[in-house]
Amino acid sequence: MISQRGTLPVDCHQVGVRYGSTQALDQATLQVEPGQVYALLGRNGSGKTSLVRCLLGHQKPTAGRIELFGQEVWTSRQALMHRVGVVAEEPDAPPLMSTRQLVRFCGGLYPGWDPAGVDDRLRRFRVPLDLPFGRLSRGQKGQVSLALALGPRPALLVLDDPTLGLDAVARREVYDELLGELAERGTTVFITTHDLAGIEGLADRIGILHQGRLLVDASLEELKTRHRKVSWAPTQAVDPRDLAPYAPLWSRAGSLGGEAILTQGDPSQVSGLQVHALSLEELFVALVGAEAEVAS
Repeated sequence: MISQRGTLPVDCHQVGVRYGSTQALDQATLQVEPGQVYALLGRNGSGKTSLVRCLLGHQKPTAGRIELFGQEVWTSRQALMHRVGVVAEEPDAPPLMSTRQLVRFCGGLYPGWDPAGVDDRLRRFRVPLDLPFGRLSRGQKGQVSLALALGPRPALLVLDDPTLGLDAVARREVYDELLGELAERGTTVFITTHDLAGIEGLADRIGILHQGRLLVDASLEELKTRHRKVSWAPTQAVDPRDLAPYAPLWSRAGSLGGEAILTQGDPSQVSGLQVHALSLEELFVALVGAEAEVAS
């Protein structure tokens, strides 16, 4: 069920961002439902950073509008930000302050601060509390930022590539923490990431930006239902042209056989095909690659 406009945590309508002659974002429209995890994907330079900056009121869109909880961000940022937790791509805090000092400082800014929750997260993350922030590792800085962002019990959590540069264990801890927060409070999450494998088990809805345009805005389930991955062995007499009625998004054939991602119909009547589960990464590469070919 679609929420009524004005109650949505995030409502972006035909948002455009231009830098001189460069159109960084072109009429991007998306909505995020309460309690939903919305993952915004895209290659570097696709427009993700511009959209996040506008979403947080750091930048005014050239066109369109962005509302959080029914209020226009650019004009109501001060009133809105107490409901929003943010983890930036590059974690930043006074380098000489220890984690303990940062927690004490941030806790004094929010009347709804959750000291027990913050302490518990930092303990699970095994972050040294008395080490200056500037001496923490890249992963530890990200974990501190996440703990502080969740401290005020935000209604909306905005994460800008939070696992960038983290090892596999640290990435898993970040995602486990988000899952726990969602299970406990139903926090709405808007996340940009390059970690497609990690976000696949968490995201409810996917947006894919490419060259400033929103190519995809759909649930992950819908995307996987709409697209089918098939393959065939070299011993199978499958002519890739037989797949034309199924609108291949991407296909490859060679001496070792072939594979394709199809966008319509049921190809089961084409003999020799094997159907496989489609990962988010495979889907992303196919969608962005196909669009890049069309653009060129």
